[in-house]
Amino acid sequence: MDLENNKAQMRKGILEYCILSVLSRNSCYASDIIKELKEAEVIVVEGTLYPLLTRQKNAGLLSYRWEESLQGPPRKYYELTEEGRKYLAELDKSWQELVESVNLIRTR
Repeated sequence: MDLENNKAQMRKGILEYCILSVLSRNSCYASDIIKELKEAEVIVVEGTLYPLLTRQKNAGLLSYRWEESLQGPPRKYYELTEEGRKYLAELDKSWQELVESVNLIRTR
C-alpha cells in the first residue's frame, strides 16, 4: 500500500472542512488560507483551493468582497455566510463523532 497516497486522500477528505474552519475566525484572502493550511500541514496549492472556494460560494456557504490593495490589484476576501456557519457547526459535530468512533476502534 502507498502510505503517502493514503495520507493525501485523508487530507483531501477534510480540506473543505478546514477551509470553512479557517474562515470561521475572520475573512481571508486566498493566499492567507493557503498559508494557514500549509502551516498545519494540510498541503494545498492555489489550483486546488480556488475550485473549492467557488463550489462553497455557489453552495451559499461563502461570500466574498473586493478590497483595494496597496501592492497591486484588488483582492478578493472570503467569509462565511450564516448558512456557512450553520453548515460548519454540523461538520464540527460530525467530526467529533468520527474522532470518537475512530478512537473507540483504535483502543479496543
